[in-house]
Parts: sequence; C-alpha cells; structure tokens
Amino acid sequence: MNAVRQGAPGATRTCPHCKATILESASVCPACKHHLRFDPDTAAGKAEKFSALNVEGTIRRPPGDGAWEYTMVLAIRNERGDEIARHVVGVGALTDTQERTFTLAVEAVEVRGYRAGKGRGRF
Repeated sequence: MNAVRQGAPGATRTCPHCKATILESASVCPACKHHLRFDPDTAAGKAEKFSALNVEGTIRRPPGDGAWEYTMVLAIRNERGDEIARHVVGVGALTDTQERTFTLAVEAVEVRGYRAGKGRGRF
C-alpha cells in the first residue's frame, strides 16, 4: 500500500466528485462528503479534528412585509485584514413567514511533521 503524499500545509487540490477546491490532506471532501482515500488515522479516530469556529443564525421574514431576497457571502481575511478569498455561497428569497438558518463551521486539524518557520503554507 502506498503512503499518502503529504504536501505543504494549506496545499489544495480539486475534489474529483464535486470539483470543489479542498485541502490536499483531506480524506473526505467537506463539500460533497465523498470519501477520497482510506486514511488509517481518520478511521482509528487519531486525527484530532476540532471546531475552531461555529456560528449559527436564523433569519425570519415577519408576516405582512414584502418578500426578502438574501445573499450569503463568505469572506476570509488574513492577520493584516487583507481579503484573501470571497465567495457567494448562496442566494434566495423569503416569502410569507419563511425562515432560513445559516451555519458557518471552521474545522481544524494539527498538521503533523510541520515546524513553524520551516516553509510557508497558504494561511
């Protein structure tokens, strides 16, 4: 069995199923949830993944108002405040008394074998 080639932290690739840009180290695509390869650390629960951020909110259209349109935009900034990514995640409309719940989750896992200051990832 071949060892999984580990690139630099933050290296990306394209999911062969949904074409989303994902981390090279991912064994499961976070977008479509397809398994990409067998990872013994993930299967044994050794990879210590944690939720670095989790935010959930609901918008509800009050009765009697006109329709609402919404755009969900995700922006990522670095430590200097420079925007490094911006994506429209979804759009839609609310009528009557409809509601939508939005969840933002950032999962993180420690990169094994990486020493700070030795090379730079896309952080």
